[in-house]
Amino acid sequence: MTTRERRPERRQEPLSRERIVGAAVELLDTAGERGLTFRALAERLATGPGAIYWHVTGKAELLAAATDAVIAPAVAPADAEATPEQAIRTLALGIFDALDTHPWVGPQLTLTERHSPLLRVFEGIGRQVQALGVPESARFTAASALMSYILGVAGQNAAGSRSVPPGTDRAAHLGAVADSWAELDPGHYPFTREVAGQLRVHDDEAEFLAGVDLILGGIAAGLR
Repeated sequence: MTTRERRPERRQEPLSRERIVGAAVELLDTAGERGLTFRALAERLATGPGAIYWHVTGKAELLAAATDAVIAPAVAPADAEATPEQAIRTLALGIFDALDTHPWVGPQLTLTERHSPLLRVFEGIGRQVQALGVPESARFTAASALMSYILGVAGQNAAGSRSVPPGTDRAAHLGAVADSWAELDPGHYPFTREVAGQLRVHDDEAEFLAGVDLILGGIAAGLR
């Protein structure tokens, strides 16, 4: 009598909050906030919705956790050898890349409440503002200005990327917009016409960091 070898059962990774949040991020990236339902999440995790509720209380908590998971690497402690300016530029670029990769994060940063990921960003910037030697009376203003610029421009860039059909050639798109600017009424849009050529060849990331440097330069001028 032939004995059949029994195949070992496939072990599934235990369901955890980390797995749930990771799957939620993947679902948000592909289907957006409307596509994030507990039913869709349960299908992705090969489990039941009830099992997910053991780890998160509802969609609001799940969105906050997913947002925090994306933002946390960007606001990780700076390199010990980095200057405050370098640390702020690194943080800013991390936020820029995070929102560019995960466009749904931008709106979520302003919607979550206590202990929100937004506080991580503000704290990260604020500590470097302190390290710059900004007087206590001006720290809130300096940190707020940096955070508003970083989140505003990064969010605008992410929104702009989503408004363009997938597969669009960036150079061709910018060229078309630049051409339309160049054709504007010179009496009403002299400046816009003047910088149309720069729009055609600009790099989003480089322009973003240049803006961060302008604010840092203003802070340094105030210290002097």
